Amino acid sequence: MPSLSHLRTSLVIPPAFIHATPGLALGCAIATSALWLAQQPWFARHGLGALTLAIVAGLLLGNTVYPRLARSCGPGVALAKQQLLRAGIVLYGLRLTFQDIAQVGWSGVATDALVLASTFGLACWLGQRVLGLDRRTTLLIGAGSSICGAAAVLATAPVAKGRAQDVAVAIATVVVFGTLGTFLYPALFQWNAEHGWLHTDAQHYGLYVGATVHEVAQVVAAGTAVGPEAASTAVIAKMVRVMMLAPFLLLLSTSMARGERTQGRHHAGRHAITIPWFALGFVAMAGVHSLGVPPAAVVHAGVQLDDLLLAIAMAALGLTTHVQAVRAAGFKPLLLAAVLFAWLLLAGLALSHGLPRWL
Repeated sequence: MPSLSHLRTSLVIPPAFIHATPGLALGCAIATSALWLAQQPWFARHGLGALTLAIVAGLLLGNTVYPRLARSCGPGVALAKQQLLRAGIVLYGLRLTFQDIAQVGWSGVATDALVLASTFGLACWLGQRVLGLDRRTTLLIGAGSSICGAAAVLATAPVAKGRAQDVAVAIATVVVFGTLGTFLYPALFQWNAEHGWLHTDAQHYGLYVGATVHEVAQVVAAGTAVGPEAASTAVIAKMVRVMMLAPFLLLLSTSMARGERTQGRHHAGRHAITIPWFALGFVAMAGVHSLGVPPAAVVHAGVQLDDLLLAIAMAALGLTTHVQAVRAAGFKPLLLAAVLFAWLLLAGLALSHGLPRWL
């Protein structure tokens, strides 16, 4: 019979887990509160999702009471910003199926791809060449605007080597202009219906919204404001756009590695391209979901777990971001995001309205 001391030894909890517990508990408390608030009618109507609310709450606490808790909560918060974030991006694939592509057709896929490529390309040129922003901030704002808002910013941060303040600035632009879009897009649709500027319908509007609005929650809000058909098309188009996140990250990682080699900034043993494995996991999870392998109950539980993991990561990001660092970024990031928002409105309208007629 094993001795009491032997049982105590076998049940010892790893020190790293013990050190991470306070920070994880704090992040979980913020995340669950944000998830609850996101389900309330007022927040849902205005497209304020759990990720947005989690980072806002994290910022408020991070600049008030968290500094006194940082010593005990720091390890858990760091764990949330890294491992939990990557796990959340992988599970995000459970929201998608490859069958979604068939519902929007090749014109919808082409519209999403052209909007993504043109917006991100404009961000890189305008941010670095014209505005003189650093590469990290430029890449994160470009990814958030061109793909899927906060989730894209979080997924791109490890590849772009973004700091907490860079990520916070990029997400702030997503919140500002994505929220503006939830009100502006339905208003534009109504104005067009009254004046007859363009011949369009709910399906075209849904494709337009899904291909250009930042966050998934904001897409739902802007689509629902016009009708169920518009909302359905918008969500599908948005999911196809989200699915492009993984190849985008692989291409970005390859491009950055080549750029470093060209500029002679590589070191011995660092010639290999950094592969964002979580992006491949994201695609694999979407593929498993597409095959219908996991039961619906498992998929639903996985999506709920993913919501929690991403919200915890956002809370951790907010907790470690100081307002002074965001202010130090200045006016230029906001100007870049504003230009990209205008581009999405105009170029996105032209592509979503004209491309389906050409193809």
